[in-house]
Amino acid sequence: MRHMRIWRYIDETARSGSLRRAAERLNITPSALQRRIQDVEEDLGTVLFERRSNGVALTAAGEAFIRWVRTQASDLQLVQSQIEDLSGLRRGHVRIACSQALAMSFLPGEIARFAQAHPLVRFAVAVRDHGGAIDALRTYEADLALVFQPERYADFQPLMAVGQRLMAVFATTHPLARQETIRMRDCAAYPLALPDPSFSGRRIVDRIMAASSIKFDVQLEANSFELLRNYVRLGTAVTLQIELGAPLGGGDTGLVARALDDKDLAHGSLVLGQLRGRTLPVAVAKFADQLARQMDALRTLPTWDGQNFMADDISS
Repeated sequence: MRHMRIWRYIDETARSGSLRRAAERLNITPSALQRRIQDVEEDLGTVLFERRSNGVALTAAGEAFIRWVRTQASDLQLVQSQIEDLSGLRRGHVRIACSQALAMSFLPGEIARFAQAHPLVRFAVAVRDHGGAIDALRTYEADLALVFQPERYADFQPLMAVGQRLMAVFATTHPLARQETIRMRDCAAYPLALPDPSFSGRRIVDRIMAASSIKFDVQLEANSFELLRNYVRLGTAVTLQIELGAPLGGGDTGLVARALDDKDLAHGSLVLGQLRGRTLPVAVAKFADQLARQMDALRTLPTWDGQNFMADDISS
């Protein structure tokens, strides 16, 4: 639809903060892009972008207009998916913002399973922290968020929440591999390789360490779970990840994972959610249903209380 092209021009300019960068991504000249924006501003009778020396920024009117544009684009996507679903094409596009731990094996496996049944559906995955994932929902950059320990937001609607233990992960030759259950204090005898403090799981670990009289040696911090896994595979260091992100052990991984004992209270909620009040396109809704059913089937813990999501959050 032709008017959608103009909306896309304005949206890309807002995201880029630069006419030049937006024009490059849109494959048009900056002057042509500026004329299109000026046409819309003339129609609306207001300025959408404030011109600055280092680029452009939305005005208050522009902020209101871009919210309307993104809502309209989302609604059109829903209508298109419903039409395609009625015609039997089963096309669609599913955009997911997820915690890094879920990108290791759980989410790729679920996408592959869904794609086998619906080969015309396309996916886009962005690895974000929980705050970034919620922001992606708000700006319609993502349809679903799958994150560990998100904070409560009024505009975030949980669809499924399952409890997740933290797992100690180390080399298969590690002395702790002989134990079926591990306390956090057992890990104190070895160097720790931990996710950086931006990760929700790290905050749980920090809480446990702060409450302990035992001194822990955090030898390595990183924002990459893959790097942490590769590091502990090479020595006696221990890292910690949630269950669905932890390696199963065996095979060629060279790694094994053991659950931290419940006495350490090393657990939290993994939450699948969407923007509250948004009607999801058909393909997205179907994939969300598959994820929710699979998460429920893998449930090993209740959704814990305190700061975590409970069942009444999901039904509300």
